[in-house]
Amino acid sequence: MTESAQDGEYDAWLDSIESGDGYYLECSNGHGWLPPRRVCPRCHDQELSAVDLPESGEIASHTTITVPTPQFEDDAPYVTAIADFGPVSVTGLVRDVDPDDVAIGDVVGIDVGERVTTGERAVVFRPR
Repeated sequence: MTESAQDGEYDAWLDSIESGDGYYLECSNGHGWLPPRRVCPRCHDQELSAVDLPESGEIASHTTITVPTPQFEDDAPYVTAIADFGPVSVTGLVRDVDPDDVAIGDVVGIDVGERVTTGERAVVFRPR
C-alpha cells in the first residue's frame, strides 16, 4: 500500500473498518451519520455517540465505470455503489463479483481495499 498522509477522522474511520470495529455516529433522535460530525445535520443535536456499523448492508444504487479518468485507469472496469448499512449510506467499490452481476438489493459486507492505479485505501464492498 502506498503511504500517504492520513486525513484525520476519515482515515481513523477506515482503520476502524479494517479492524472490524466499524461505527457510525448517532444523535439522541436516532439519526445516523458517518464521521466526522460534531452536530447532527438533521436536527442539530450535539449529543452524538458511536454505534457499531452493521456487518452487512444492501446496495441501493450502483454504476459501472468503464471509461475512467486517468487517476483510476488501471482500476477499470469497476463498480461504485452506495450501500445502506442501517441508518447510514456508504459509498464504496464493489469487489469479488463480475460488474454485470451487481444488482440493487445485493447484500454486501464492508472492508477496506486499495485502488489499483494509486494504491490508496478505499471502502470496498464484497458479496455476503
